Amino acid sequence: MNAEHYDAVIVGAGFAGIGAAIQLKRMGYENFVILDREDDLGGTWYVNHYPGLAVDVPTTTYSYFFEPNPNWSRLFSTGAEIKQYADDVADKYDVRRHMRFSTVVEGARWDEEAQAWHVALAGGETLDARYLITATGFLSQPRMPDIPGITSFDGRVIHTTAWDDSYDPAGDRIAVIGTGATAVQLIPELAKKAADLTVYQRTPIWVAPKLDVRISERTKRLFARMNWTQRIVRAITDTIYEMMINIGVVHYRVPLFRRLNISAMDLCKINQFIQIRDKELRRRLTPDYDIGCKRPTFSNSYFRTFTKPHVHLQSDGIDHVTADGIVNADGTKTVIDTLVLATGFDLWEANFPAIEVIGRNGRNLGKWWRENRFQAYQGVSIPYFPNYLSLASPYAFLGLNFFNTMEYQMRLMDRLFGELKRRGATTFEVTEQANTAYLDRMTELLGDSLWTLGNCASSRSYYFNPHGEPSLLRPMSTRTAIKEAAAFPVSDYEIS
Repeated sequence: MNAEHYDAVIVGAGFAGIGAAIQLKRMGYENFVILDREDDLGGTWYVNHYPGLAVDVPTTTYSYFFEPNPNWSRLFSTGAEIKQYADDVADKYDVRRHMRFSTVVEGARWDEEAQAWHVALAGGETLDARYLITATGFLSQPRMPDIPGITSFDGRVIHTTAWDDSYDPAGDRIAVIGTGATAVQLIPELAKKAADLTVYQRTPIWVAPKLDVRISERTKRLFARMNWTQRIVRAITDTIYEMMINIGVVHYRVPLFRRLNISAMDLCKINQFIQIRDKELRRRLTPDYDIGCKRPTFSNSYFRTFTKPHVHLQSDGIDHVTADGIVNADGTKTVIDTLVLATGFDLWEANFPAIEVIGRNGRNLGKWWRENRFQAYQGVSIPYFPNYLSLASPYAFLGLNFFNTMEYQMRLMDRLFGELKRRGATTFEVTEQANTAYLDRMTELLGDSLWTLGNCASSRSYYFNPHGEPSLLRPMSTRTAIKEAAAFPVSDYEIS
């Protein structure tokens, strides 16, 4: 059976894959396919639909800059609205017709003789493509906790990435394992109906007040008629978030900026004090690491939930799980009906890369990363991997907003593919020299950041790879990253 041939294969139909597809179409490419293992588009915003799901970045900022949406109902919109935005963008830019759902990609291998990628699908089918783009996202591989006896539990087990919409928590005795950003949204919702709720916390999280507001119909009409008004609001929210990451985290070495970081922690403590007066409970819910070491979150109800008589915080640890409950580290037992796993995602072991990618001379990307440090030029390119862009790579994630990441990556694609067309070329590969210089520069910039200078040892943050390096994040401002993406030296790539 002959393989199908494409100019490009994009793996992943979330916002990164949609953005890459839009950029390809802008550059005149139409013969491409987007593959996704799910049965619909949207990535993490399709997979996740647990109660309370909402974006924790203002949606004026959490959206494509070139596609403002006047229909947001709130400043921090719900997951359902974000999913609808993904649908609307895909339809408007005519990329849905390029998508193939329920398609599992097992791996990709570069064929030096054919100058093409062979993409292997589950079931034995193979696709050939000149260019390969993996847009698998950072939050795509659920982490399952390794707790003795967890498979012996006879009750209902739900991971937040596979929420059962038919489940009614009313009257249930529920245990939630995890207190990350997902749990902060979910726990107050479960507490409304549960008969008894026990929250198992390994690491506390910094929670700031959420300055959420409803967007009126009048304002929506204004945004639709004069979109520059919405861009003004975006400029404000963009600036606030840029200040948060650049002043409080990236330039942590500056004494004044370090003081502002401390002020942010004080704000979170005030938020906690307003909701909880029990001093011991506040102590157990207060992190001992600096804010920014792991992703902080926002809520006006999370702390208050723990003051309810039927909600219990268990922070001493789990010994093992039994058929009907959890035996705590202190020997006590909590009998439950439902176990909810809010245990997040496996970024480094299962996601870098999310599929097996074999480049030139048989180089295995996952093996090479683990043996030679996690690295990627401009957060997208790796030596020995021609015609390949990895949009979820080391040093790719920019600030607190994934759309900032996508914006600079689309600019890079425009410059890189534009150079290919200008030269009449078909192949690109970043040079080892450029990649090494970029890695050295990222390492130097991280030396001034909170992630290197701050107290992050106890944070258990997914920002840090297994070797302890904070190589997920790009330590620079959005403006700098976009400028670099549009003006990097084309000599950093071998183009032929």
